[in-house]
Amino acid sequence: MNVHKPKQAFTRLGIMVEVYESKVELGKAAAELVAARLSEAIKRQGQARAIFATGASQYEFLDALIQHREVGWQRVTAFHLDEYLGMSDQHPASFRRYLNERLFSKLPFAAVHLLNGDAPDAKAECRRYAALLEAGPIDIACIGIGENGHLAFNDPPADFRSPNLVNVVNLDTKCRMQQVGEGHFPTLADVPTQALSLSIPAILRAKTISCVVPDTRKAEAVRCSLEGRLSRMCPGSVLRRHPDVHMYLDEGSASLLSAKTRKG
Repeated sequence: MNVHKPKQAFTRLGIMVEVYESKVELGKAAAELVAARLSEAIKRQGQARAIFATGASQYEFLDALIQHREVGWQRVTAFHLDEYLGMSDQHPASFRRYLNERLFSKLPFAAVHLLNGDAPDAKAECRRYAALLEAGPIDIACIGIGENGHLAFNDPPADFRSPNLVNVVNLDTKCRMQQVGEGHFPTLADVPTQALSLSIPAILRAKTISCVVPDTRKAEAVRCSLEGRLSRMCPGSVLRRHPDVHMYLDEGSASLLSAKTRKG
C-alpha cells in the first residue's frame, strides 16, 4: 500500500497516474510500488527480475528504493535499459557506472546483467543481452520518459514493432541535448550519436511498468504520452498498450495536462 498520499490520482487511457508535491515524495511512492511488486514476485515464484533506468529523473526514486531492505534482494536479478555505444563503464556518463554507484553496489542482488557499450561487436552484444532477457519473465520495468518522449533510447519515430529485444539505435539531437542539459557531457559534440537500447517490445514485456517522470522539462512529453495520439513520434504514448502502468509525476511534469485529464 502506498503510504505517500498523492496530491492527485487518476487513470488515463489505462495508465494509473499519481501527482506529488515533490520529487522526493514521488520517488518514495514509486519505490514502494517497486519494492512491493518485487516482494510479491519472490513470494510467488522464488525470484524476481527487474529492469532499471538511469538519468537525473531517477535520483530520488533510487535513493528511496535502496532503503527497502525488506525486499529479498538476494533473489532479484537486475537489468538496465541502455548504454552509449563505444563507452567504457569508467566514463562519467556511463549508465553502467551510474547504476553501479547508485544501486547495484548498494544492494545484494542475485545477479546484475550489464549492457557493454564498448563490446567489440555491438550487434553480438545486443543478441547476448536479448538472450538474458528472454531467459525468464520481467516482473517490473522501472523507466522514465525523455524530453522528446523517448522510452529508453527509442527516439522518435520509435519502432513499436521491433523484432529484437535489444538494438543499436541512433540518438536524435533533442535527446543528445538532454544529456548535455543534465550535465552528463560538456557539449553536444561530446554526446555519442548511437547507443545500445532495449526495444519498445522488450519494455512492454514486463508484467508491471513503473514510470517516474518529474520536472517541468518533461511536461510536453507527459502531455503527448497521456493526451496525444498513439504515435511513433511520441514513444511514451505506447504505454497505453500495457495493462499495468503506474506513472509518477510532480506538479512540474503534470503542468500541461488538461483539467479534464486530471479529473480522471
